[in-house]
Amino acid sequence: AGATVIVLIDGPSGSGKSTFARRVAAATGAGLLQVEDMYPGWDGLDEAARRVVEHVLTPLSRGEAAAIRRWDWESSCEADWEPVPVEPLIIIEGVGAGSIAATEYASLLIWLEADAAERYRRAMARDGDVFVDHWSRWAAQEEVTFGREETRARADLVYRTDAVDWTVR
Repeated sequence: AGATVIVLIDGPSGSGKSTFARRVAAATGAGLLQVEDMYPGWDGLDEAARRVVEHVLTPLSRGEAAAIRRWDWESSCEADWEPVPVEPLIIIEGVGAGSIAATEYASLLIWLEADAAERYRRAMARDGDVFVDHWSRWAAQEEVTFGREETRARADLVYRTDAVDWTVR
């Protein structure tokens, strides 16, 4: 995306994307964008993926200012626009980050995966109070999106996180 190197981290909910992305960003000094900040509600997976391309990757590729429109999950409405700082390296993580359209701008697509029971356990431990009522609906969107986009098959790196102890540094 222009002078910015883009790394996309995708995979189903609870696969460890956020943890992995935070650690890579900390180790490299990269900027970090989380797609979950951009989903327009629980049915917004595809729309957020489109917005990543339209509002972040396309402008960056032209050397223009990029911005994201955050979603206010508590009020269930769009929040303010926030500028995306121009960084030499930006990691974009979240379900849908690795869309076909986004990979046209990316240097690397990483797919994370884990056993379904482990992913559910992690997601409920992290966001269970909010996520539990939406898990099945969200998982159905993931299945459709990943099937259509063939995200895992297009990934440059596939990493299984089941056996990883995320507490070890």
